[in-house]
Amino acid sequence: QVQLVESGGGVVQAGGSLRLSCAASGLTFSSYTMGWFRQAPGKDREFVTAISWTYHTYYADSVKGRFTISRDNAENTVYLRMDSLKPEDSAAYYCATEGVAHGTRWPRPDWGYWGQGTNVTVSS
Repeated sequence: QVQLVESGGGVVQAGGSLRLSCAASGLTFSSYTMGWFRQAPGKDREFVTAISWTYHTYYADSVKGRFTISRDNAENTVYLRMDSLKPEDSAAYYCATEGVAHGTRWPRPDWGYWGQGTNVTVSS
């Protein structure tokens, strides 16, 4: 079955950087659009960024210019580089994959599988 395992979360000061990783298994990774979401306490889950299986990228306005998504198909891993972090970036960050291979709903894929999340805390 599909498994997504996030890592790299932690506590960082405002203005700092973190890199999250999401290791995928149980799927042909190179054929799937991957994404990152986040959810702060008491708030709804929100979209952060996605990278298609054709390497197109898409970002939420709130992170554009500060966050960078990338993928390494050889390692079955998607990364989220977060720079210039702000306290409002504090949240649990979740990795997701589109539910089908070679999806055609970009940039609004149907997300099919989710990781368990990794926590990011940005202190002011």
